[in-house]
Amino acid sequence: MGFGLIRCNGQKMEIIQLDELILKKYKDHYLKLQKIFEHTIGIIEAYHPDEIAIEAPFFGKNVQSMLKLGRAQGVAMAAGLSREIPITEYSPKKIKMAITGSGNASKEQVAKMLQSLLSLKTLPDNLDATDGLAAAVCHFYNSGKVVAGKSYSGWDAFVKQNQSRVKK
Repeated sequence: MGFGLIRCNGQKMEIIQLDELILKKYKDHYLKLQKIFEHTIGIIEAYHPDEIAIEAPFFGKNVQSMLKLGRAQGVAMAAGLSREIPITEYSPKKIKMAITGSGNASKEQVAKMLQSLLSLKTLPDNLDATDGLAAAVCHFYNSGKVVAGKSYSGWDAFVKQNQSRVKK
């Protein structure tokens, strides 16, 4: 389970944390759910977020995998709801579109754009962490705090003209 925390100040955002919860070492699915709940509560208690953004379930071919993913997402949501934190879900395509301009972008493309937007020195080995960060950044872009209306010739122009929104 990847997660990313950002601090928003007006139209600027800065990264607070980027990490993932490694669950492969746990064989029992219910123990994994417990770890997700506990870890999410720990993040909430440590950072006191105002809002939570989460990737909505997507449709896949493996029903068992989808069921397990839905349970995991539900447990993370329950942790936030238990602390009365508003939760917003975004589809994977919407997250990719917000970050890269393409709903069909690869994990690597999303990670590279986040690296550029947030001036990350390195990227994690496992891109689940950047997936979590992407949901947070997507939420920031969809929060209405970012001024719209400008037109750009491409992503290089967008990044160059919007450096003031990103803390270095």
